[in-house]
Amino acid sequence: MTVFTFVFKRFFRKKSNIIFLLALPIGAVFLPSGEWPKIPIGFQYYSIILLFLAARLGGIILEDREDKTLLRISVAPITHFQYLWQNLLAYSLILTLINVVFVILGVLVHGPDLPEPILLFIIYTVFSMTALGFSLAWYSLFHNKEVAFSILGGFIILMAMLGGVMWPVVIMPDYFQRAVMLLPTYWVAEGTILVSYGAPVEELGVPIVVMFLFCIAFLLLGSKRRLS
Repeated sequence: MTVFTFVFKRFFRKKSNIIFLLALPIGAVFLPSGEWPKIPIGFQYYSIILLFLAARLGGIILEDREDKTLLRISVAPITHFQYLWQNLLAYSLILTLINVVFVILGVLVHGPDLPEPILLFIIYTVFSMTALGFSLAWYSLFHNKEVAFSILGGFIILMAMLGGVMWPVVIMPDYFQRAVMLLPTYWVAEGTILVSYGAPVEELGVPIVVMFLFCIAFLLLGSKRRLS
């Protein structure tokens, strides 16, 4: 059995994991439309949900380190790189499927009030990979999952507030507006806002590319430390 298939079997063995993955996205779909931006509120806040989902998924790697699972895996014919990329591939597929469900439900619930579902799906999928990379980098700094997750929860909310997910960045001082561009949440919010106001597709290139760059940077940072 490959690590990739084992991730699915282990994760979905617990019904609570399935509920956790679907409850927040499905609940967010039914939130009403807001005045800023012109998009259902749940779709503006969905990036926060993705960060928490990625944190839950990425935490499994830290669990493997805590319970010495990686030490047992190390005697098998599999490298650290293989273990890591197969885990991340499985988590990416899980989040992508959730994005599909979320966007399809959004179309069914909100109809024409939901602008460009395909573009939103692309933005969420790219940010899902960024969120997983961020989760990997974060957990590489800790030895205890509970401590890491409890601190991460507050940090995610802080990034969302400063990054323009909860309110417009333009209401903040100029130096803050420049500084928050270093947060991945700024770019997913920027992409979502551009879609909501019907911006040309070419303008989405910058947010998507920057999120990819964040993803690569986080993966490089998180994979430097062997989690065994």
